[in-house]
Amino acid sequence: MSTALIFRMGRYEAEFPTDRQYAWNHMWAQRRGDVIRFGFTAYAVRLLQAVYFLDWTVEPGVTLQRRQEIGSIESQKAESALFAPITGNLAALNEPLLDDPSTINADKYGEGWLLEIRGTGDGLLTPEQYLEHLAEVWPEAQRKIKGQLSES
Repeated sequence: MSTALIFRMGRYEAEFPTDRQYAWNHMWAQRRGDVIRFGFTAYAVRLLQAVYFLDWTVEPGVTLQRRQEIGSIESQKAESALFAPITGNLAALNEPLLDDPSTINADKYGEGWLLEIRGTGDGLLTPEQYLEHLAEVWPEAQRKIKGQLSES
């Protein structure tokens, strides 16, 4: 990994490589030729913990709108819909994750990538902007985590 920024999540640290951009929905974005590859950030993986189910409701070739629902994920801590991080044409899905989504946990910035989209990348954040975004959303995330713990 190249240089990284750190966001403290209580006792845990989430690292963010500075060689990529980030999306509002806690995905990293890395341009690879004419596509942008997306995967979950360390922050998202920490909140989800062990991912055990991933399902896509879209197929490569479809045009996506930013914030369009594209699938779902289940983990030890949460069930959640997945949303397109940018507008563009869906170029690829990481199909091996359907059989073994644990790769998301093991190699989040590498083989645990989720999808590739052909698009401009409008609306993506720099690493520094993403850390500012995390500082804004972290208090609410902490409240949700504490609520889940008290329900257990």
